[in-house]
Amino acid sequence: MAEGIIKKKTDRGFGFIRTNRGNDLFFHMSAVDGVTFDELQEGQKVSYVEAKSEKGARAENVKPI
Repeated sequence: MAEGIIKKKTDRGFGFIRTNRGNDLFFHMSAVDGVTFDELQEGQKVSYVEAKSEKGARAENVKPI
């Protein structure tokens, strides 16, 4: 699993993770595992699995570390 930091969360149920490669990766609240979306905080370290979708790369299985 890759690791990154929550860069931004929105009140619309999605956010972005800053990856170790320096780019941002989209994630949706349905991809959060082990906690609720509301429990995640900007600046928090998370692990995730990078997946492909029709709209590009996204994070799945997002878990706090």
